[in-house]
Amino acid sequence: MTVLSYDETRTSELVALRRELHRAPEVSGEEAETALRVARFVEALRPDLLVTGLGGHGVAAVFDSARPGPSVLFRCELDGLPIREISTVAWRSRFEGKGHLCGHDGHTAIVAGLATALAARRPARGRVILMFQPAEETGAGAAAVIADPGFAGLRPDFSFALHNLPGLPLGAAGIRPGAFNFASEGLRIRLEGKTAHASQPENGLSPAAALCALVSGLPELPARLGLDSDRALVTLVHARLGEAAFGIAPGEADVWATLRSVNDELQLRLMQAARDIALETAKTHGLAVELGTEDRFAACHNDADATVFAERAFEAEGVSVVPVDKPFRWSEDFGLFGSVSKSALFVLGAGVDTPRLHNPDYDFPDELIPLGVRLFERIARDICG
Repeated sequence: MTVLSYDETRTSELVALRRELHRAPEVSGEEAETALRVARFVEALRPDLLVTGLGGHGVAAVFDSARPGPSVLFRCELDGLPIREISTVAWRSRFEGKGHLCGHDGHTAIVAGLATALAARRPARGRVILMFQPAEETGAGAAAVIADPGFAGLRPDFSFALHNLPGLPLGAAGIRPGAFNFASEGLRIRLEGKTAHASQPENGLSPAAALCALVSGLPELPARLGLDSDRALVTLVHARLGEAAFGIAPGEADVWATLRSVNDELQLRLMQAARDIALETAKTHGLAVELGTEDRFAACHNDADATVFAERAFEAEGVSVVPVDKPFRWSEDFGLFGSVSKSALFVLGAGVDTPRLHNPDYDFPDELIPLGVRLFERIARDICG
């Protein structure tokens, strides 16, 4: 069995780092101080290469054997969420309206722990790349990192990531080859008519009927396409009609929806069908329409070979494996790393009776940090020796 280099006595240091990051969350695209703190931590371990500013505030550390072999990337996320934290822990967020309520602080501490193990003993062949990625929550970070010219020299053969998951027993793992996380994208629909005095609505052109048609019709779109919720989902997230004034008949409306599909091909079909409905509805009601999209996430598809390496690590660590019978409907922009390497994402249970991800009182369980480090190191040693 592979002998690990991770020093368990450093767990308290990693917990301290995690809690430090938790106190000072930065949202997507604003992770400058978080990146600086991570870079200082890793630089002290003397990696063979340290790259900063990748895709915005991304940081990459390379531990190289100086011998031929595969390149293996382990990725975590730097960003927090624009959600007010309500927990009472001593390390709760100092920034009103921002919080590490998805556990990215814990993921970062795990990859930092892997850095300590690799610093103690370099891989025997190839190299290991630690990627501290920005802007995961908006779906922009992975795309920006991969498009960055600095990533060309870091292009991996394998990529791995984990995500903590409340609802699973603490320390249990879940993985499956193939489809693992849905693709998703936000669609913004702006309808424009003409305002009028509320006493004479006939002199204007209200988008109210069109808004109601979209609010009722968009969530039914997957069913109209013959797709059940295990393959596609449309969720209304925002709607607005006119201004909040009793004297004005409305002249504009907004509808926002998040569209999700089990794979990228189906996602393209769903998005086009939603656009067609918006355009047809606007035409029927004589309205102008403007469409926009944002927060695009590629689907996560686990490579079979990469999945085997994760499963071997679970076995070596005696981790309980929970069956994953179908893909998760939440999205993760790690899926884009599958376009440049053999990739696999797995989940690690954060406890059954705990607040869920993005809840205002969520806090990453520190007990997962040493386990996450050991799992990642076992994968790294299995591939790179």
